[in-house]
Amino acid sequence: MEVSFALYSAVGRMTKMHKPFLEPLGLTFPQYLVLLELFKGSPRTVGDLGNRLAMDTGTITPLLKRMQGNGTLTRTRDPKDERRVLVELTPHGASLREQVLGVSDKIKAACQLDEQGMIDLRDTLNNFSQPLNE
Repeated sequence: MEVSFALYSAVGRMTKMHKPFLEPLGLTFPQYLVLLELFKGSPRTVGDLGNRLAMDTGTITPLLKRMQGNGTLTRTRDPKDERRVLVELTPHGASLREQVLGVSDKIKAACQLDEQGMIDLRDTLNNFSQPLNE
């Protein structure tokens, strides 16, 4: 059994499943992931977001710049440490909270998994990815 292909296929399917729910909000799948993290609390550093989303600086920085350009978030230098960039939701970004969080319920329904199935799948994937994050 080839796990790599199954994971690759699942990622593609998950991204496609989100598209019809995110397009009306003007969001891409990676932008959706950033917002989910920022809804947990902001400001956050670019480094922290990159680590949580498994994105390197070359990937997350242009993504955050686009989101800043569309008025979803701000990026500012940390006054306590100029090397760090803080990312914070704008009022527009914060106003998307309910709609963005509602996407998860729509995805759960589309996956045809019950609550326990979703929890088990999430936990399995999180456990699998842990060695990569260390």
